[in-house]
Amino acid sequence: MDTTLTAAVLLLGLPPGILCGIDLLSFTTTAQFRGLKDLPLGWHFVFTSETTSLSVRDGFWFHVPTAVTGSIPLIVRKWDTSGGSLLPSDPDSFRVRLPLLWERNLSPYRQSADKETKAETGDWASLTEHVSPRLLGHLTQNEDWKITTASCAKEDRDEIPGLTAEDFGDEERELGMLGIDLKRTWRKGAIGRERTEAALDSSWALNDVVERWQPRNQKDKGEWGSVVLGQMEACFLMVLTVANYSCLEEWKRCVGLVLTCKRAVREKEEWFGTFLVLLRRQMERCEDVEGGLFDLRDEGGAYLKSLLKGFKMTLGKVFEDAEGEQVRKEMEELETFMKSEYGWELGDEFVRRGMLELEDGEQVEMEMEEMDGEDERGEYAPVVVDLADP
Repeated sequence: MDTTLTAAVLLLGLPPGILCGIDLLSFTTTAQFRGLKDLPLGWHFVFTSETTSLSVRDGFWFHVPTAVTGSIPLIVRKWDTSGGSLLPSDPDSFRVRLPLLWERNLSPYRQSADKETKAETGDWASLTEHVSPRLLGHLTQNEDWKITTASCAKEDRDEIPGLTAEDFGDEERELGMLGIDLKRTWRKGAIGRERTEAALDSSWALNDVVERWQPRNQKDKGEWGSVVLGQMEACFLMVLTVANYSCLEEWKRCVGLVLTCKRAVREKEEWFGTFLVLLRRQMERCEDVEGGLFDLRDEGGAYLKSLLKGFKMTLGKVFEDAEGEQVRKEMEELETFMKSEYGWELGDEFVRRGMLELEDGEQVEMEMEEMDGEDERGEYAPVVVDLADP
């Protein structure tokens, strides 16, 4: 077989019976398994776990380039029994053995050509469109782009007086985040009206994140805001594959930042449309998270539901009827999906008070208060505070 045209990843020394996965596919290893072949172009993530249950998982990112010259793109990792993880190894020393391994021990990336497998691989490609080497280097804080279930960012670690990061027993470096602070969305030194407006509209904070992390080199800049979309993609997939809590918190920060913008929605309409497409794709896969991304059917989904309701109201305020067609269309598609899958109602047109007929025929007036928190009614209504001196 010609092995010069497709990429492969060798995973040597893996114990049989452990969990191994690549992208959205996972399986249990056998004694003959040595890796995967026929890898498609683009980004990939390989992860392992010494048990098939939800335990600590360990994984690494790698990229198969579009233009390949010379030898086959080959990634080699060897199992470290003491640490229970895969460590990098020199690929050149294994090229001589590759033809034999190719035939006997490497499983094809696509085990079959059925529609389900094609959907899995296609979904992965669409979920990694904005991932970049620079972003992964910052997120993982290591050259191997390695991340584990236990990897944690400084802002998500519980602070215990007298203990440092090393005291927690984590050998890897802390994860690198974008520095999003949803409690402070205004510039340093802002006061009065400027600060109030920025607290209600996160547009300045979003632009600040983009300006701080966008590459200075014009050649590497890419589209505006790609760093935020890429961070969303990478963090979501780390929740999906290795159940990393810190990445979930960063994903929530990214979503919270974008969906509380107002002015920027009009200025960057196309970008917000792209964001909504990505969010819908992620929601279509969130059931794959063991234990759930969060309980979308009950109160666990209140955070995202509230953000989406607020963003829908924002679209109605910043655009006239004939404006914002692209972002409105994507919002409608996302809303339709969330309603069909989870029964979410993002509008405010529902009955709050009405008459209920009991079994004996008696009619009583009922009022629903469950939505007061989302709609800022009742005890959740805003309160005007007089700050004037008595």
